Amino acid sequence: MDLGFEGLLKENSKAWENIWNDSDIIIDGDVFSQQAVRFNIFQLNQTFNGNDPKLNIGPKGFTGEKYGGVTYWDTEAYCIPFYLGTKNSIVSKNLLLQRYNQLPNAIMNAEKIGLNHGAALYPMVTANGEECHNEWEITFEEIHRNAAIVQAIKKYVNFTDDFDFINKKAVKILIAISRFWSQRVSFSKELNKYVILGVTGPNEYENNVDNNWYTNYSARWCLQYTIEVLNKISKSEINTYNKITLETSLEKNEIKKWNEIIEGIYLPFSKELGVFIQNDGFLNKDLVPAISIPESERPINQNWSWDKILRSPYIKQADVLQGFYFFDDDFNDDEHINNFNYYEQFTVHESSLSACIHSILASKINDLDKAYEYFIRASRLDLDDYNKEIKQGLHITSMGGTWMSVVEGFAGLRVKNNEIHFNTKIPKKWDSYSFKVNVKNRKLSIKIDKNTTTISLLDGESISVIINGLKTHLKK
Repeated sequence: MDLGFEGLLKENSKAWENIWNDSDIIIDGDVFSQQAVRFNIFQLNQTFNGNDPKLNIGPKGFTGEKYGGVTYWDTEAYCIPFYLGTKNSIVSKNLLLQRYNQLPNAIMNAEKIGLNHGAALYPMVTANGEECHNEWEITFEEIHRNAAIVQAIKKYVNFTDDFDFINKKAVKILIAISRFWSQRVSFSKELNKYVILGVTGPNEYENNVDNNWYTNYSARWCLQYTIEVLNKISKSEINTYNKITLETSLEKNEIKKWNEIIEGIYLPFSKELGVFIQNDGFLNKDLVPAISIPESERPINQNWSWDKILRSPYIKQADVLQGFYFFDDDFNDDEHINNFNYYEQFTVHESSLSACIHSILASKINDLDKAYEYFIRASRLDLDDYNKEIKQGLHITSMGGTWMSVVEGFAGLRVKNNEIHFNTKIPKKWDSYSFKVNVKNRKLSIKIDKNTTTISLLDGESISVIINGLKTHLKK
């Protein structure tokens, strides 16, 4: 049927009305923030709707040709939370199914560096599951991206309770990634620890380092989570467990080795500073805070030689702090504060993925002024062209971090021990903020002002949520 211009316009307007109804964040009292967050939300919705499981999210979306529309770990770390919270779960599931369907290519990718027995290294850059990047330090050193995929799987299952997906499909990804870590580690007789050599962490301003803390910790966590999932399947669906072990040729001695690595992996730590060390050799650098860099030399990636950058202590994006975001429940308040304060001073935020993580962590340690400052930097990165690179296109995948800064940062949304938690805060400049979120097959409406937090159940069965430490039962 030919709808004509008016008919198509009406159809399009209705579709966008539904999209905004589910994904909008409304901020009262700060037009600067409202404009920014809506700009980010619009671009995310404009770029990807999740209808086609063959598609993914390019770092520039359709706004620039840099990166060629390929897929990075940005999707799992920064985009899936937004699509999980604002769309039907099939949207995020399709992104993960793409990784599942590309597992054979990830196994081939690991074989290129001499690994075997079904170990998988997901590509740093890809269009079809094959590695498309041509720089060694990125392609075969920045291996932490494997952990981001496992993180996304866990978050998806936590939010949706789609145990069938993890029990029958995603567990194969977990096993393959665990096999990668178990073969990629080396045993150091000097340290009497397992180490991981020759890597690049999230901070790409240090290449080919040993024992990047975030990479080592992520490897241990992936092994732990895989064992946890396998144990759950063996107790609840023994036939499924037997089928998985048969299809993947999983042996008991493999799990034994994984446990040995979990217990014995090296995690660099300074007792004197009370912080985890980003990687071996980091403390040998001239540890001068980034505030000392002349403004005329910022950003350093456009003004310094690569040699000078590599010898400096400056951090492109959250590295140790990326771990504190992903594994926040593993550390106490003092550890969060100490590591945040130490690494923030060296971070130049020349990756679009940095400010949002710092905003979320600043909210967690109750430094709301910094949380707001980093939220503004994340949300207005393109509007105000902070890194002087807007001519290359917008930073679409980092825009999910803006949503995360509000929902996971200021509102403190987490799913822990199968329970929904909110730990709510509000920036000084805001009178209130509100949003909707899909979690546990429910749709919740949340409004937070200076004095109160109001949460309503819009759709789904009644459920209890924990708000600022107090359990509240929600029903329609």
